Amino acid sequence: MDAQAKMTIGSRGIAVLRDPVRHPNRVEVWIPYREQLDALGALPGSVHLSVWDGHSPAPGDPAQVEIWVPPFLSGPDVVAQLPKLTGLRLLQLMSAGAEAWVDHMPAAVTLCDARGVHTASTSEWVITAILASVREFPRFTLAQAAHRWNHTNTDTLAGKRMLIVGAGDIGEAVCRRLEPFGVTLIRVARRRRDGVYPVTDLPWLLPDADVVVLLVPLTAATRGMVDSRFLGRMRDGALLVNAARGPIVDTAALLAELQSLRLRAALDVTDPEPLPGDHPLWNAPGLLLTPHVAGSVHGVLAPTYQLVGDQLRRYAAGEPLQNVVTEGY
Repeated sequence: MDAQAKMTIGSRGIAVLRDPVRHPNRVEVWIPYREQLDALGALPGSVHLSVWDGHSPAPGDPAQVEIWVPPFLSGPDVVAQLPKLTGLRLLQLMSAGAEAWVDHMPAAVTLCDARGVHTASTSEWVITAILASVREFPRFTLAQAAHRWNHTNTDTLAGKRMLIVGAGDIGEAVCRRLEPFGVTLIRVARRRRDGVYPVTDLPWLLPDADVVVLLVPLTAATRGMVDSRFLGRMRDGALLVNAARGPIVDTAALLAELQSLRLRAALDVTDPEPLPGDHPLWNAPGLLLTPHVAGSVHGVLAPTYQLVGDQLRRYAAGEPLQNVVTEGY
């Protein structure tokens, strides 16, 4: 890292600049974690870093910050800090989803996501969730806990029709990982392109799908997209996999389908989230549930900071930024 970007640790355990006085030729950058700073790479001398988790007392004047990298999966309390950063020009997310921020961005601020960083881990979760559900691993896990030898036949993935709703970076990674299983892949995106159906074709695609995988971002157009009509078009026994965002699915409508034993589901996200302990979804039959962990893997900070470092160099050089969010994507 450039010598001019080195930091010291303040009395509150927050990394702060040696020289907090604003300089007209320097770019003030606030990042969320002290770990893996070397992953940022060599930074221009104009870049000055502070570490702020969005909750602790600010390490300087928020109005001086030009680039802010908030913590991974920041909640409303962190988003609420945004108006204080009146000099902000770039907000770089550590997640692929930008829905928490898009409606709060000042016109002068460019919003960028971390598309690509979580592709491998999220696609791995999707494959794991599908296989675990189809081969009924939750049933065998419960039997193991009860010391019960529960031998039974299960379904198989081979020959299934997989509907991938959201044929973006993660969607394509899921398709590559599914191809060796001998499945039929149907891709869906916002707009029609070669080999990809538009979302308007979902009504006639859904009845033939054995597995429906949701990988779309949460926007005004996708909120509540998977409602009772969507679910009602799915074939009996089909599996719904949500690795996107909870509010894309109407929870009450899905719960009704699960309780009727007509559909199954694998969810990494829910609405509400976190799921309250007394919510009926916990006890829904045919459900595999994980607590929004698809992108939470060991070592994820390093590639995320590599992306951040590249963005900082692009910004300082006046070059085009990567992963600029437009239309909520």
